[in-house]
Amino acid sequence: MPIEAIRKRRSIRRYEDKPVPDEALEQILETIRYAPSWANKQGWQVMVLKTPEARNLVSSVLEGNPAQKAVTEAPVLLVVCMDPNASGIQNGKEYYMADAGILMDHIMLEAADLGLGTVFIGLFDEDKVREALKVPEQWRIVAMTPIGYPAKMPKERPRKELEEILHWEKW
Repeated sequence: MPIEAIRKRRSIRRYEDKPVPDEALEQILETIRYAPSWANKQGWQVMVLKTPEARNLVSSVLEGNPAQKAVTEAPVLLVVCMDPNASGIQNGKEYYMADAGILMDHIMLEAADLGLGTVFIGLFDEDKVREALKVPEQWRIVAMTPIGYPAKMPKERPRKELEEILHWEKW
């Protein structure tokens, strides 16, 4: 499953008007529990938005984002919030961002494996989203993804060959 899901995952920005089965959503949400995190702190909270009203509220504050329409079209929107204090900071690197990235990867790969589409949304005005969703100040809103059936499956994008990106033993 893992390599197949990785190869078929695409960034989906258009969705069919078709609900995500509860069992599929539960399976995706269960992956959240198993994502690795700094010292196993699991410093996340995930909001699940299924009503059109909630998704429209988020969409209204995503002005200019190419995924704005996807938020209203997809039947589910997940919003990943992180507690920066639940992850370490080493050499100026705040690891809550890595934790969030790993969590999003788990969500997106499980969705792909189930034939569902997602797109990583990381560009947004955090303060506007915070106000719209009433997220407490302690939490950083790091990412979100719509989840639904793709209206169109994009073709695979070109990938660099391994010899272009790997360095063995030294640079």
